Amino acid sequence: MTNHQDHNTEIVKSTKTDRFQGHDYYNVDDLLTTEHLLVRDSVREWVKQEVSPIIEQYAERAMYPRHLVKGLAEIGAFGPSLPEKYGCGGLDEISYGLIMQELERGDSGIRSAASVQGSLVMYPIYKYGTEEMRMKYLPKLASGEFIGCFGLTEPDHGSNPGGMITNIVDDGDCYILNGAKMWITNSPIADVAVVWAKDEEGKVRGMVVEAGTPGFSAPEIHGKWSLRASITGELVFEDVRVPKENVFPDIKGLRGPLSCLSKARYGIAWGVIGAAMDCYDSALRYSLEREQFGKPIAGFQLTQKKLAEMITEITKAQLLAWRLGTLANEGKATPAQISMAKRNNVHMALEIAREARQIHGGMGITQEYSIMRHMMNLETVLTYEGTHDIHLLITGHDVTGLQAFK
Repeated sequence: MTNHQDHNTEIVKSTKTDRFQGHDYYNVDDLLTTEHLLVRDSVREWVKQEVSPIIEQYAERAMYPRHLVKGLAEIGAFGPSLPEKYGCGGLDEISYGLIMQELERGDSGIRSAASVQGSLVMYPIYKYGTEEMRMKYLPKLASGEFIGCFGLTEPDHGSNPGGMITNIVDDGDCYILNGAKMWITNSPIADVAVVWAKDEEGKVRGMVVEAGTPGFSAPEIHGKWSLRASITGELVFEDVRVPKENVFPDIKGLRGPLSCLSKARYGIAWGVIGAAMDCYDSALRYSLEREQFGKPIAGFQLTQKKLAEMITEITKAQLLAWRLGTLANEGKATPAQISMAKRNNVHMALEIAREARQIHGGMGITQEYSIMRHMMNLETVLTYEGTHDIHLLITGHDVTGLQAFK
């Protein structure tokens, strides 16, 4: 497996033009402000120039294009809805969603890098940290000088984070942290980790752990068939001393990490629309150019059925995300509503990727098109930050009032 430190080795930009066109069957753009459109279009152009020409090669080699971090910071992709005071964008939640949509149109792994940095690292520091913590970490994370990661999932506790065994023990001016986390985006290259662990009373506490602290390691996970252009690893803590000023002072229990996941899941609900639109756009263009039996395959009924169903599902997802965004701007979006959108839209995008692959035929499995890469990525997005089934049960709990998890 290629070493991620060699991220510039023999990678040259493709000369192939990114021909993507946006798709807005219900004129949803009319619901967006001028600022929304400006933000979206600027990120779309950046993706066309910086991501599309290289992403297939990085994905093939399972390499993370770390040089894109600076560009992500420059376009405001890290914590875009957090206050300008900390070097962030001060944008609204719809702008945040549109940024995630355009990044995932390029690649789910690129969106993941931005989503983790903003929603799972910067957001909890802003929401639960002291002002000293905010000023110390947020500007560096916003500028891309620091890379962050989020440690909640454990080797034996995924869908049940309350079962975590990572723990902290009071030791005067520090806590002693022991345990391990698994499937952590960015962990091998992170400068800081937001880590959740149980204290001596069994309460879940959050803290910032800096890379280089004795006893803290982050081995990389190799052999992924999905999110290959994203770097994933573990977090291992062996008697790590965490200064008490690095622990979030007031938040206790799972409410803390789950609020961060809601923020990230919201971004996913928008992001996967971008992947779906990219697959649809490619399938539509290919079907109009590819001829069989004397005419473009777009002229056959079954191809039109696929395309019509694709744009229908994309349109429904766009409206769902827009409404969720308006609720989020008003502070009214509930975790259950976010779960519904995450589950629906990811499933939608994966189905569209599969149908688009069929339209492309054998070409659909090649690097000439983005389809297979999106499909493999979306298989992961379907189960991370809450599996497809768990989100179904969250909706079931919300509508019945009955807990079905256990």
